[in-house]
Amino acid sequence: MKDVPIWQKLNITVEEAAAYSGVGIHRIRELMNENDCDFVLRVGSKKTLIKRAKFEKFLLAHEAI
Repeated sequence: MKDVPIWQKLNITVEEAAAYSGVGIHRIRELMNENDCDFVLRVGSKKTLIKRAKFEKFLLAHEAI
C-alpha cells in the first residue's frame, strides 16, 4: 500500500498534526477538548482524528495558541 502524504489526507492523527504544524501533542489535545473545537473527528469511543483542513484554518486564524 502506498503512503499518502499528510497534506493529501482528509483526517490525520494527533501525532501527524503535531509533526505537520509544529504544535505540541499536549497542546493539540487541550485544543481538542474545548467545547467549540470543530476540527475533531471521533471514530467510535477510542479513536480520535483531526480534520486536517479545518485544523489548518484554525491555526491560520490565530496569532497565538
